[in-house]
Formats: sequence, structure tokens, C-alpha cells
Amino acid sequence: MAVPIFFVDAFSGAPFTGNPAAVCLLDRPRPEEWLRNVAREMNLSETAFLLPEGDGFSLRWFTPAVEVDLCGHATVASAHILWERGLLPLDNEARFFTKSGLLTARERKGWIELNFPAEPAKPVDSSLNLEEILGVPAFLVGRNRINYLVEVADEAAVRGLKPDMSLLSGLECRGVIVTSRSSTKEFDFVSRFFAPRAGIPEDPVTGSAHCCLGPYWGKRLGKTAMTAYQASARGGIVKVELMGERVLLTGKAVTILAGEIVS
Repeated sequence: MAVPIFFVDAFSGAPFTGNPAAVCLLDRPRPEEWLRNVAREMNLSETAFLLPEGDGFSLRWFTPAVEVDLCGHATVASAHILWERGLLPLDNEARFFTKSGLLTARERKGWIELNFPAEPAKPVDSSLNLEEILGVPAFLVGRNRINYLVEVADEAAVRGLKPDMSLLSGLECRGVIVTSRSSTKEFDFVSRFFAPRAGIPEDPVTGSAHCCLGPYWGKRLGKTAMTAYQASARGGIVKVELMGERVLLTGKAVTILAGEIVS
């Protein structure tokens, strides 16, 4: 039986910007090898697999190389498809059962609001040669359970980064978030995210990274609500609101392609 699959650009309201994700709608559990093969075939930073479960959906995310514990843009894409295809009423909360616990999404006047766990970073020893790997001085180095966080001097440094991917892939983590204050009043901070170890040299817009960036910049700027820009080649906007041990991440999404997997 054919399996519906969709390509969605997340954290953007315009086609061919933001972060593309594939959303696969399952009607029954599939072997993990099949899930991995589909993700490799899609060759996007993440493919999301949705399966009805109780009052919500089981949700798993795979890169072309590994399964990940937390992913923002493919969750935005998943909620968008559920509402757009009429699988869930627009005024209903989308509930996802994941490796990071229960995650929810709500539609907010054309925006999609995710309720995710906060993932603050703690300062760590800077002897990891991250300055050598990134090619720029590091103002601060931190780490949470998933990624390293590096603050650099300014937005120009973020945008001009050309990391050594070979060295970066040797780090024992999913990836490295590099950030600075924004050079414009439109955004509070900017970032980029590199994860070659997970099969993603650079992720265009990374929701889960903002679970770390939000608490970090909230403390630095004295704010609980911020607007961020991920300065990849595609680029994307993420609104961040701090809610204690949770973070609300808000973005838009647009469907690019609809099809079926027939194998």
C-alpha cells in the first residue's frame, strides 16, 4: 500500500526558503530499517514519521545518517500537514509522542507554535579546539545534552563561518550551534548550526537549537520573548518565548510537494 509523503519548508512562509523536511504518514508501524532507508532516500536534514497513537501521534525523526531525539522544523512540518490535510481540526492541539516526551503544537493565526523542553547549555572547558574548527575566536563555549554552543564576536563572524567539517565531525555531540547578537533591530540574535556527524553539514533552520539559544540569550538580554534568525543560505525566522523549563518556538510552513512511497 502506498504511503503518503510530503515535502514542507518549515520556519518560513515562502517556498524554497527555511528548512525542508519530509513528512511521512504511516498507517501501521514500519521496521526501523525501512524508516532509515526512506530518510536516506529523501536526503533531507530530517524526515518525520507520523503514526496515530492514542489521542495524538507517535513521531520519530531521522536524518540521512541517524535517528535524532529532538527536531523542531520537522515537527512544525508535521503539524502543518495534519492541519492542512484535514487529519486534525485547525483549532485542535497536535500532540506528539517522541523520544523527548510529549511535544505539542498549536496554530496561532497562520503561525505554528511548538511547546518544547528548554535545553540550556552550561559553560565547558574551551580546550576542544573549537576556535580552530570554526576558524574564529570563541567568546563563550557551552554544552547541553545534545550540542555545543559557541558565541562569537558578531553577526559578520557568524555569517562568514567556514568550519573544518572533518574536525567538526570528530566531536562527541550531534552538532555545534554558533551564535551572536543580531546586527539589526529586527532580530535579537542570529545563529548557524553544523552537524556533519549526524549527516547534516549545515542545517538551514534548527528549531531544537533554539531550545538552547532561547535560555542563553534570554539571560544575556534580559528578555523572555525574542525573534531569531538562522543565517544559513536558505535562512529562516524562529520566534522564541521562555516558559520556565519549556520553550515556545513559533514559525511558519508551506507545502512544496505531495506524493507517495510505493515500495
